[in-house]
Parts: sequence; structure tokens; C-alpha cells
Amino acid sequence: MPTLSKTKSSFYRRLYVAHLIEQGVASVPALIEATGMPRRTAQDTITSLAELDIECVFTKDDGERHNIGRYQIRDWGAIDPRWVATNAERLKQALGYSI
Repeated sequence: MPTLSKTKSSFYRRLYVAHLIEQGVASVPALIEATGMPRRTAQDTITSLAELDIECVFTKDDGERHNIGRYQIRDWGAIDPRWVATNAERLKQALGYSI
């Protein structure tokens, strides 16, 4: 598979992370486990979803201290989540996430 440009890999990573969140892989530790990406990359990717107009919110679990909870995609903006779901495996492979 050809090497992705930084722009394309960043775009694919955002789409894939949003897809994973939608599928219930909705915490930073879960994203790290599912992709193998470093914690900081996972955190930065979640934050950068807003740049694509993907509205992602954090919901703290009731009764939990600190920041224990999960992320939710509230709005995909101009992105078609069906396309992302259909192409998730291709995105995963292009990004080198073998897990």
C-alpha cells in the first residue's frame, strides 16, 4: 500500500476514530487498545474532530471521579457516517492499524 501524505493520514485517522467512537470504542484507553496509537495522538485526534465539523462530546459516567466516561458523536457534519462505516476496514489498513 502506498505511503499516505500527512494530510490524508490525518483525515483518515479522524474518520476512523469517529467511526470507532460511534461503534462504542469511546474512551482514550479503548482507542489506544484498538489502534495502537499513542495516548497523545488519540487525544489530539478526538480534539481535532471539530475541525471537520464532527461534534464529539465527552460524557462523564455518573458517580465516577476524575474524567471517567465516554465520548459520543453527536453530529457528523458534512461527513457521511455510512461511507465511513462501509470503508472502515480500508481506512484501518491504510493507517496500519492491524488490531
